[in-house]
Amino acid sequence: MKEDIEIPVVKGVYIAVVKEWNEEFLAQDWNSYIINDRDTAIEMVLVVTKGYDEERKTSLLRHGIGKVEPKSFAKIEMLQEELLAMNNEFSVTFFVDNKLYDKKYIFKKHSINEKAFEEIPIMNQQGIYVK
Repeated sequence: MKEDIEIPVVKGVYIAVVKEWNEEFLAQDWNSYIINDRDTAIEMVLVVTKGYDEERKTSLLRHGIGKVEPKSFAKIEMLQEELLAMNNEFSVTFFVDNKLYDKKYIFKKHSINEKAFEEIPIMNQQGIYVK
């Protein structure tokens, strides 16, 4: 029975955090994005985020992204500066060809910083991403 259950492996979907200029507040913000580097769209995308460390944890935030086209990206949320000192977890669930995919992406505490910047696929920006 158990061996009959297929658990599909998530490939080509990443979570990225980039530092961007916010025109409204005239400041730099840390924003998180989901990146679809696949050749097919991902649908009914749901992202649940939380921050935590040894002493504290944030509330769970749920984001219904919907559809992310192939070779594109969508914004998830802004991360406040205080959250960078915590582990940041992104639980991503989506459908492709009527199959449910699920994966957790974790940015370890203090890993989101400008010294760790690298080129992010699809976005053509500098930032941090988790595969």
